[in-house]
Amino acid sequence: MIKSFVQLKPVMRSILVIGLAAGLAGCVASYRNHGYVPSEDELAEIVVGVDTRDSVIESVGPPSSSGILNESGFYYVASQMRHYGARAPQVVRRDLVAINFDSTGTVTGVQHFGLEDGRVFPLQRRVTSSSVQDKTFLRQLLGNLGRFSPGQFLNN
Repeated sequence: MIKSFVQLKPVMRSILVIGLAAGLAGCVASYRNHGYVPSEDELAEIVVGVDTRDSVIESVGPPSSSGILNESGFYYVASQMRHYGARAPQVVRRDLVAINFDSTGTVTGVQHFGLEDGRVFPLQRRVTSSSVQDKTFLRQLLGNLGRFSPGQFLNN
């Protein structure tokens, strides 16, 4: 096999080496970061019982998401995903910082969570189906012909 490789023309060898290198490069994992979590120094500036929602936004920035209710907190989420070839992306690291507030808007606590603290659950997409989904415009128009009578128009 080595002898046959050496006997190939230099152009063919170059093409073979480039193709082999490109094939191996496709198998290298790539990482993507999503989201934002404040640093430890930024979180150290938040004083429990003193800071409010506005002062938290000024010091660490707006949250990735927040709760629906006024008493709920701010949530900062960052994830690192690994993409490896044709496989589905995999979550390698996830950090979550939850800043909780009381009813007056004052900070009651700052909590850190990682991927090991939570559990992964699949999100479900629920969509309400429409009865018009399988029907064309002409079928809808012709389907309504028998649903009314001329008497409905004469009474008005």
